[in-house]
Amino acid sequence: MPELLTAAEMRDREQACIRAGTATGRDLMARAGQAVADAIAARWPAENAGARVIILCGPGNNGGDGYVVATRLKRAGHDVAVLAMGDADRLPADAAYFRGLWEKASDVHPLEADRIEALLAGGDSEAVEIVDALFGTGLTRPVSPGLARVFDVLDRRHHGPRIAVDAPSGLCLDSGRVLGHALRADLTVTFQWAKIGHYLDQGPAMSGQVQIADIGIPDPGQGDHETVRLLSDPPVALAALGKVAAGHKYSHGHALVMTGGFGRTGAARLAGRAALRCGAGLVTLGVPHEAAPETAAQITAMMMRQIDDQGALAGVLSDGRINAICLGPGLGRDRARDLLPGILTPPGENARATVIDADALTAFDDAPEQLFGMLHPACILTPHWGEFRRLFPDIADRLDAPAATGPACSRIDAVRAAAARAGCVVLLKGADTPIADPAGRVSLHAAHYGRAAPWLATAGSGDVLAGIITGLMARGFEPVGAAEMAVWLHVECARVFGPGLIAEDLPEMIPRILRRAENVGAGQV
Repeated sequence: MPELLTAAEMRDREQACIRAGTATGRDLMARAGQAVADAIAARWPAENAGARVIILCGPGNNGGDGYVVATRLKRAGHDVAVLAMGDADRLPADAAYFRGLWEKASDVHPLEADRIEALLAGGDSEAVEIVDALFGTGLTRPVSPGLARVFDVLDRRHHGPRIAVDAPSGLCLDSGRVLGHALRADLTVTFQWAKIGHYLDQGPAMSGQVQIADIGIPDPGQGDHETVRLLSDPPVALAALGKVAAGHKYSHGHALVMTGGFGRTGAARLAGRAALRCGAGLVTLGVPHEAAPETAAQITAMMMRQIDDQGALAGVLSDGRINAICLGPGLGRDRARDLLPGILTPPGENARATVIDADALTAFDDAPEQLFGMLHPACILTPHWGEFRRLFPDIADRLDAPAATGPACSRIDAVRAAAARAGCVVLLKGADTPIADPAGRVSLHAAHYGRAAPWLATAGSGDVLAGIITGLMARGFEPVGAAEMAVWLHVECARVFGPGLIAEDLPEMIPRILRRAENVGAGQV
């Protein structure tokens, strides 16, 4: 899986490359600027040659990239104006070198709102390209009032293409949060690796399209423990998921999905069907007596057992072949609070894989430590933001606080802290879905850019996700692997189905996606 880096991790890799003699800082800056110029030429091709380009250069190395872009575009025949902030005498050496090259042929003007107004006045602003080379990964505080006025002028007066070098200025690349004001881009060219902030929070909306340019920094190999992995491609194990080994139904796992009372069984039925579609050998619904007729009338492939209390639950769980449990969808807070202790304690050496979702999460929101005390490493918590806030209010407060400085708190930070506290895997649902284990390893699925799936904002889709995870764990996958595959599969089902999706459609799409993944794994088209 591709890595997503923080700003600090990117700087470390750049410095390691320079120390190793693989490239100088000047080499990397030249390659970065050339990559941006090439991306502009490819995105807005020959018919726009000679277009007006305004390049905004900052006081650091990102500004140095901008001077390279300016030189390359001017050589290509563009009408280029460079506006810079900061004192030229305080530029880093490499940036100063490329500014000096630019100044041999052209001027550098102060970056001011009035000058931007003048450059955009009296012409077609749609034909003007803006290159934002102000801060890149280096921003750690909100932009100045003067720069905020520049951004305001551009937002009001400029309607042409905007290209960000590494990051839209004002965006924290560790969190995807805006530090006060930010300049939205249509295209963001980043270098060697995407950054976390390109995929979190406001990052996708501010970045436009993200293009990764190779500038010759070697891959260090095995990622650091803290490195975030991006779930952008089909997990390798999916290719084998549809190839069920010889055996019988019990060898493929037996999942128990607990339902709520009368009129509240639909969510559990959705989860159960998703578990079956993922290849679980059996799925049993644990139903209270008042909901038994309703449930029986709605199911065929799933089985049903009456479970009203702890005693009945213990009887069902005496069957050691049940190896995965889903607790929460439509369950009701009181029923969840009654049954959860019997499922989780004592965990023992053969603790069952357990997905804790929806009502099972909120049942203990007045005493989350009581829930955490029952959890074990084979559990997965799958909250949405409201449920997360009730379980981890202090962590949520840090994320909800205004992003005053960078690196700002991110959803990655929040889920990592939550997993450490809970002692199990935590999956925080959303368009950007981070998954963390207690050791601090994190992966991220972002339903943005080419993987956007807005149709998932429909009732019951989260219940299906819980069922997919349960089915995969019944098949024998460890919690993190099951969560990663499930999130990718869930979004892929929605993407392939498209508009008009409702939750009932998602389980029926799973076989189609698994067949496609199997063909890819076999090298077929």
